[in-house]
Amino acid sequence: MATIDRRATTLALAHALSAAERGLAVIPLSRTKLPALRSPHRDDPDPRPCHGECGRLGHGVYDASTEPRRIRELFAAAPWATGYGIACGLHPHHLIGVDLDTKSATDSSAALRELALRHLFTIPDTVVVLTPSGGRHLWLSGPPDVVVPNSASRLAPGIDIRGAGGYLVGPGSRTEHGVYGTAPGTSRLAPAPCPPELLRLLLPPPPARAHHPTVSASERQGQGLVQFVLAAHEGQRNTRLFWAACRAYENGIGPQLTTPLVQAAVRTGLPEREARSTIASAARMTASSPPHQ
Repeated sequence: MATIDRRATTLALAHALSAAERGLAVIPLSRTKLPALRSPHRDDPDPRPCHGECGRLGHGVYDASTEPRRIRELFAAAPWATGYGIACGLHPHHLIGVDLDTKSATDSSAALRELALRHLFTIPDTVVVLTPSGGRHLWLSGPPDVVVPNSASRLAPGIDIRGAGGYLVGPGSRTEHGVYGTAPGTSRLAPAPCPPELLRLLLPPPPARAHHPTVSASERQGQGLVQFVLAAHEGQRNTRLFWAACRAYENGIGPQLTTPLVQAAVRTGLPEREARSTIASAARMTASSPPHQ
């Protein structure tokens, strides 16, 4: 039987109720970070999928609620709970969690910065939760009509995504490894909108279609990248050129597109030497980076 730490449970309930006041649906968690209430169907000889339609407790994230009475009921049924989980993907925040892990050999924070550079987005100021192991959870808000799936290291090694059907360990939770807490200056922030460029990376790829590569298709792609560079305004010329060059090299048309890209950059006012240096940097980065999944 689980050991009961009444003080930890009381604190977890208080933090969970506070989160619910901000519109975040919560469930009680055990010290292992798993839902504290076991499934009522675990002993069924022929269990069928149930998301709480049976009316009993113990359906994990599907028990999540913002209703104080319901939350107290959940914690009363799990007096061994020492933390709480925040359900992702639900109204009103449609929360997306970006989990920057420290267990892998890869620097997940650096991997996220590289993705941001290559795909032209920045992470806005938002809630950041610090984990006992030294990791970070970034809270972002998604569009109400988009379902972001959960994933582990698909975006990049060490970066896990918590989306619909997933949950994040809430700040103030106590686990086997320590206490979760918000980073200084972020506790009162609302989850910031997920940058559209990042959101596209989080969604599953469209269904595969028959594709017959042709020279004309490559030419059309190259023309699009050149036009992207030509549309640059002062202050974004280098960034657009770097992004276009990365896409060109990733798609195998970098060498033949170098001259058109340089010419386009020069037309926007960028010095030729600087343009060639930027394209060379993109070539080196794409050569040393694993293919983006």
